[in-house]
Amino acid sequence: QVQLVESGGGLVQAGGSLRLSCVASGNAFNMNTMGWYRQAPGKQRELVARITRGSSTNYVDSVKGRFTISRDYAKNTVYLQMNSLKPEDTAVYSCNVVTLSGMLYWGKGTLVTVSS
Repeated sequence: QVQLVESGGGLVQAGGSLRLSCVASGNAFNMNTMGWYRQAPGKQRELVARITRGSSTNYVDSVKGRFTISRDYAKNTVYLQMNSLKPEDTAVYSCNVVTLSGMLYWGKGTLVTVSS
């Protein structure tokens, strides 16, 4: 089992920044890919950014150049630095982990609200 706890969400004005954190506990040594997803009201959940065990990253086009995903292996934590935030970035952001054995775990999410 892996438990994930997100933090760092909140209310920010357009153009501002937030840094999300997701701490993994339990069998965290078994983690492979970690990612951030978001779901806006009335929309499907979408992948925002993902980082592999080897630190390769990929991003959805809408956040490229504004968001950065990173990973602290010693702290079993994945971060999402979000800059130049836009109202359309408003969503619940959730962290997930895929383990080396292919198990998938989700955190409960943290709300990001960007005001115009």
